[in-house]
Amino acid sequence: MPLVRVYVSLKPQLLDSAGRTVGDALKSLGYAEAEDVRIGKMIELNLTSFDEARVREMCDKLLANPVIETYRFEVVE
Repeated sequence: MPLVRVYVSLKPQLLDSAGRTVGDALKSLGYAEAEDVRIGKMIELNLTSFDEARVREMCDKLLANPVIETYRFEVVE
């Protein structure tokens, strides 16, 4: 049974307010090296079979908003 991990994040040109908040908090805790923080999500799919076109379709229709987000995926197993 293939395991697919889908990684979704905001497009680079969009402001990531949650990432900025976390970045500011890290700096206030003394982690000045946290220059730019972006927050996204990771979704695991256990599939009965792997079909790249079907996974892209799932991402485009439900798992990611292609207007404001980018995604990539990997087959783990």
